[in-house]
Amino acid sequence: MKQIIILGAGQVGHSLAEALSADGIDITVVDTRAERLAELEDQFDIKTVHGFGAHPSVLDAAGARDASMLVAVTDSDEVNMLACQVGSTLFNIETKIARVRARDYHETPELFAQDAMPVDMLISPEAIVTSHIQRLIEHPGSLQVLEFAEGRVSLVGVRAYYGGPLVGHELKNLRYDMPGVHTRVAAIFRQDRSIQPDGNTVVEADDEVFFVAAKKNIRAVTSELRKLEKPYKRIMIAGGGNIGRRLAEALSKRYRVKVIERDAERADQLARELPGNVLVLQGDSADDRFLEAINVEHSDVFCAVTNDDQANIFAGMLAKRSGVRKVMSLINRPSYVDLLQSGTIDVALSPQQATVSALLARVREGGTATVHTLRRGAAEAIETVVSGDSRTSQVVDRRIDEINLPEGASVGAVVRDDEVIIPHHDTVIHSGDHVILFLTDRGKVKQVQRLFQPSPLFF
Repeated sequence: MKQIIILGAGQVGHSLAEALSADGIDITVVDTRAERLAELEDQFDIKTVHGFGAHPSVLDAAGARDASMLVAVTDSDEVNMLACQVGSTLFNIETKIARVRARDYHETPELFAQDAMPVDMLISPEAIVTSHIQRLIEHPGSLQVLEFAEGRVSLVGVRAYYGGPLVGHELKNLRYDMPGVHTRVAAIFRQDRSIQPDGNTVVEADDEVFFVAAKKNIRAVTSELRKLEKPYKRIMIAGGGNIGRRLAEALSKRYRVKVIERDAERADQLARELPGNVLVLQGDSADDRFLEAINVEHSDVFCAVTNDDQANIFAGMLAKRSGVRKVMSLINRPSYVDLLQSGTIDVALSPQQATVSALLARVREGGTATVHTLRRGAAEAIETVVSGDSRTSQVVDRRIDEINLPEGASVGAVVRDDEVIIPHHDTVIHSGDHVILFLTDRGKVKQVQRLFQPSPLFF
């Protein structure tokens, strides 16, 4: 059985331990906070070690001599990198992953050569969240936009509204409304309950609908579920920290961007370093009088990305009340995310869930190429690369209706070379295909992995 050491029992470490323990992987979590470790032991079937993760003796006690992977996600970049160095030098751990936030490190890739700092994978929560926000802005009306097969196919979540042509009608009408546009509705969530869709399923207003389509068809499918929104032009970002700065730089080429930063010294620095077409405003984004003074109501999108959950929530609510079309707030506490999304705030962004998704793709076996957690972690979308042949695999050269998929799992798309195939029951899976699967129950992940992993014992 694969053995993994996780350094850090914060939100990311906790979420990763939860996902991997459900997969049946042997996990040990290391942290200096005994109370956090006790919470993990009470909730999951895992081992814990109390101590400083970069110390050789602590790693040894955590089982580093037998571990195949080290995932360092403490709050310190330097501790994470040093732990990878110790794990490689003293224990020859095969795969080392480090969460590294500081941009300077990411912009110096030669630091992470194997003969320098032996880190096999760098995870940047800020970069992941920035990319996620960009996709949401590029596709107005979406709740989630997730990419697979290097961007050739997307899984999009939208909320169905009255007025959408498909609302109140059966899903099979999609093929008549959009001839030539290939798409599949992978799942519908209605009042937090999962519905397995088929052609006779009727879409209701306020349903959260996840569909799979080639990137070029996203806008057309979205228009069937809700009134199509005009492209966004004016973006306001509350918070000039790492995420706010990254976001302003990334969006400045296509949008009119304003950044609000409370700290005067940081605001001056941003004004000097950001592109000249980005306007930096010094003030409190959670102050309704300040927001009124800067005409927040003229913004199309308001992104609250400070390091304070409560400030992000309050600023987002004020912006929405002022008439901003779309409001996104960065929320670190998972319990807050569940409470807020679908309320006043349109999208609650969880850096922990985004980071865990990126980690799961590397940690899991069986050809897993991409993993995205959905519905605040309740569901998953997985891209797996099919390998083996008809003698060693339960899926190769078989029709989809011949594959014993567990309940709640469905095939949303197949990418074969450069072709995106929206499959039917008689679509045959070939070796080398990228198969995008949707699971409404994360507890079925292990079963799906076994199904797609070739075995010499299968005939």
